[in-house]
Amino acid sequence: MSNKKLYIKFAIRTFFAKKIQYARNLRYRIKGYDVHPSVIFERKLHLDRLYPAGIHIKENCLIASGTTILSHDHCKRVNNQPLLADTYIGRNCFIAVGAIILPGVKIGNGVIVGAGSVVTKDVPDNCIVAGNPARVIREEIRMNSAAELMNWSIEKGWF
Repeated sequence: MSNKKLYIKFAIRTFFAKKIQYARNLRYRIKGYDVHPSVIFERKLHLDRLYPAGIHIKENCLIASGTTILSHDHCKRVNNQPLLADTYIGRNCFIAVGAIILPGVKIGNGVIVGAGSVVTKDVPDNCIVAGNPARVIREEIRMNSAAELMNWSIEKGWF
């Protein structure tokens, strides 16, 4: 396929993807989630429905498919009711496929959460966390406003 045809196909796909993304974001905001309009949500997310106002996602984040973000805990109870705990995701973050963010966690700005990771405690700014439980595996990273890693290198051996 020629480059021109690929470009046209990509342009059409991008046009419709932006419309779908706008609708997804609007739906979450109508449901009560505190999310910035620039957040990109992929499909099949599991966002806490018991306490939607407890999920706070700042601008330019990308939340990948299968991610779970919680803002309540049934095991911890207050007056026989589930504990409600606000969960925060900072600016320019990428939450990879299948990650789980537990209630009450604060994720800093410019963070990458690895695929399948379980984030059980707060994450500092500008780092990569991965694993179960998630641990910092790389520090001093830089993310741009499209939630893309800026200071990676093939020579360093990390992608």
